[in-house]
Formats: sequence, C-alpha cells, structure tokens
Amino acid sequence: MGLKRVILCPNPYRDKGLAAAKEADEILRGAGLETVYCLPFKPEGGDAQFGVPCRPLQQELRRSDLVVAFGGDGTILHLARGVSMRGIPLLGVNLGSLGFMSEVEVGEMHLLKNLARGQFRREKRMMLDVSVVRDNWTVYTNSALNDAVICKGAMARVIRLQVDTGEDHLGLFSGDGVVVATPTGSTGYSLSAGGPIVEPTAQNFVISPICAHTVFSKSFVLSAAGTVTVAPADKNRKQVYLSVDGGKAFSLRAGDKVRISRSRYETELVRLTDRSIYEVLRTKMTGGIGHEE
Repeated sequence: MGLKRVILCPNPYRDKGLAAAKEADEILRGAGLETVYCLPFKPEGGDAQFGVPCRPLQQELRRSDLVVAFGGDGTILHLARGVSMRGIPLLGVNLGSLGFMSEVEVGEMHLLKNLARGQFRREKRMMLDVSVVRDNWTVYTNSALNDAVICKGAMARVIRLQVDTGEDHLGLFSGDGVVVATPTGSTGYSLSAGGPIVEPTAQNFVISPICAHTVFSKSFVLSAAGTVTVAPADKNRKQVYLSVDGGKAFSLRAGDKVRISRSRYETELVRLTDRSIYEVLRTKMTGGIGHEE
C-alpha cells in the first residue's frame, strides 16, 4: 500500500522555527502527499509560536502512514515506542551531531519526494522490553530501541551487578554499571563502554560493562531468544539506577531485578539511500576508524 498521509514531527529545540519541517512539507505536498505537523513534546511557549497548526501526535498516529522525525537520534528514540506499537514506519532527518539512525541529512531533503513514488525500503530493528520486579511485583515497564543502562549514582564508587541469562549466571560485574543494548544501540553508549559494533538488523543482546574494575570483564553478544536479568548484588545503600534509551532514571533498591527481553514490537526505519552502517561509521566517527567530515 502506498503512502498517503505523513506526520512531520520536528524537535523544536533542534529544528529552529520548524524550518526543516516546513521545507519537507513543501516537498511532500508538491509530490502529492498529505502532511500534518505533530510535536514530539510540548515546548516552552506552546506551539502557536511556529505559525503552523500542530495536532496531537497520538491522535494522528491512528490515521497516518509514516512519521518523519527532525532532530537527532534522541528524537527518534523518543518516538520509537509510540510508532512501533502502531506499526508505523519512521524516517529520520538528521539535525544533530551524529545521527546514526537518521536516514537523510538536512541537505538531502530532496530525496523525500521518493516517498510518494514508493522508492524506499523498510528496515526492521529489534526492540527491548524492560521491567523491574520488586517483591514479586512489576513496578516499572518500558521499551527500548537502543539500550537499558544500569549504573551507579553520582556519588557511588563501585557497584556490583549480577547478570543472568535464563538459568545461567553470566557473571558478577564490578564497576560503574552495565549496558544491555540492541544491535541498533551497539553504536551508542555500548560502543563508548567498549562494546562491539553489531549489524543493526541482527537479533542479539549486547552486554557491556561500564568502566569495569577487572581486566577480565568483556562484552558479550548473546541470542535474543531468552531473558537477561540484572540485579544489584550489594546489600548496602549504594545508589543504582536504570535508564532506558537515555530517559528519566529509575531508582533501584536492594533485591530488585531488571528483566530485559526481546519485544514483540519492532521499529521500522525507512531507507531512501543505499548507505550501509559501515559507511555511516566511516563518515561520522573519528578516532582511528573513520575520518572527519
């Protein structure tokens, strides 16, 4: 089925005055597509300041075919859960610094006209279901496209985390924390923690210690068929937090168990170019594996 109605979803702090979204609006309408503006969150000063009508995102997701996000990877992560639950594909226009998940740079928006011609492909990305079990009750649930991070508070020195996979004990990790990432998230915090780069369409858990306090702590790439459980191993009052896709931190208590499994939902990213993840890495990353733009 061809595209008919497209949601333009600009991050107002990245897309100043919604300039990029307005340019895309002109291109898409000129190609015969219907468009509507929806903001991913309510900005200071409201949305009347932008000079275009902005409609509620959740309402428009029910009757639209595609979401175009204008911002960085953070904007895509913010939108991923809602669009995946509706089965709507997502296309990113990069206005950030790196933009690994974004398909189009701001100077390439002429490519958007190919959407009306059906000249695009969809790429499914695995997601995570994340929950916290406390005294046999689930006290927190969330979904992630990138990662779940269990880490120490600002004043804590070292925390110990027991990581299990099903019936097996993966190990006791001592350090600043642990990142459990999807293949998509392998180029995010997981990479900074020393984790491997994984083909983004793969189906794996990538488990990487953060600033490990032992020379033997390495990353693990595991099948996504099971469940990963992470539990604070210390009985004292060290602060331990859970953050999902860089969102608001959830404070963990002694005895809590963070359970991470593959979600039945997937994020579908729209592709308009033939750029591979390796080309993106070479172009956007420095430090020996790429070159400056």
